[in-house]
Amino acid sequence: MARKLWLFLCPVLLVSAQSPRPVENHDESKVGAYTLPDPLLLANGRTVRDASTWKSQRRPEILHLFESEVYGRSAPKPGKLEFEVTSREAKALGGDATRKEVDIWLTPKQKMHLLIYLPNDRKRPYPVFLGLNFRGNQAVANDAGVAISTGWMRNAPGVENNRATEASRGSEASRFQVKTVLRRGYAVATVYYGDIFPDRKDALAESIIPHFYRPGQTAPDPDQWNAIGAWAWGLSRVMDYFEKDRDIDSKHVAVWGHSRLGKTALWAGAEDQRFAMVISNNSGEGGAALARRNYGETVERINAVFPHWFCANFKKYNNDVAALPVDQHELVALIAPRPVYIASAEEDLEADPRGEFLSAVGAGPVYSLFHAAGLGTDRMPALHQPIMNTIGYHIRAGKHDVTEYDWEQFLTFADKHWKAR
Repeated sequence: MARKLWLFLCPVLLVSAQSPRPVENHDESKVGAYTLPDPLLLANGRTVRDASTWKSQRRPEILHLFESEVYGRSAPKPGKLEFEVTSREAKALGGDATRKEVDIWLTPKQKMHLLIYLPNDRKRPYPVFLGLNFRGNQAVANDAGVAISTGWMRNAPGVENNRATEASRGSEASRFQVKTVLRRGYAVATVYYGDIFPDRKDALAESIIPHFYRPGQTAPDPDQWNAIGAWAWGLSRVMDYFEKDRDIDSKHVAVWGHSRLGKTALWAGAEDQRFAMVISNNSGEGGAALARRNYGETVERINAVFPHWFCANFKKYNNDVAALPVDQHELVALIAPRPVYIASAEEDLEADPRGEFLSAVGAGPVYSLFHAAGLGTDRMPALHQPIMNTIGYHIRAGKHDVTEYDWEQFLTFADKHWKAR
């Protein structure tokens, strides 16, 4: 049942700078033919024909392959987690929201800071959009009451010498659209991803990972977690907290992310089935885009530029992606039968919008086992023509970013699936 895809588009010239690093491929003619692993073919050669066999046999097989060859095996849930509500403001954001800040102690020595906004005009418990942020919790809204992140972060507007300043407040507000989400009746929750693993290749020792080494261990094994695995693990620890917070409807948590955090959201949703919905925005290579297309940011390129994201075993496939035993349509399939939404941007060639769409197509047969609607088409839609079945997809005009248009679709998708809650 292997599926062979021959996909050709008008070629786009590839322009590369002088660099020893592998370049992205933006030339569709270099994609060629490829064969995708069949998500419905068991390791013993038999075909999966029902949801029960998928859940009991094939899903665990695919999950194990992603753990061992792509993202790495994560640590189990800690035996004891401690949560401390450090602040609560009932009239935040001009009275539109109640703001809570919560410290989640991952170990006795390391914690992450959770920021939650609850809509004041609705009754609890609230469904929630949970996503990691790039610049600290203070960056997601213009709110002087939020504690400024003190951890290392990549330099950006409002960040000086790798530390956030007052000028960073609200610097990511356009990507979170907090007031829009609140008006639609959803809570917003976020954690700075650097609380879990600072996003640089030499930051392993500062991350959560060494806290879970076995005696004598000094580095992760080739099949153990790295940054993306750690970020996803952190999202599951937020879910642990949600299950104890009466303000939150823990049965209706949408985990979402943009770019590398979109990769993280997909892996979190695959690993942890408590997440009721998964949303990937411009996640590209190692996220929603098919690796075998070798388009945009390839496996070789991403491992060279961001060697700390994936497990060491993933580097085996830098120059032989066809040998990879899984591809990203199977990552999307691991979310079945829960709703999943994939968003692309027309100018974001590095993330390979066509490859993201084809992953959504390729996950469809697994959703069919549950009598859940996949995309319902193998033709990529035109700009601003969203598809909203159990698998959703859109491509919009513009560049690599999260926009108001994206959030309109995410919220409409959530309304469609959770209206009866």
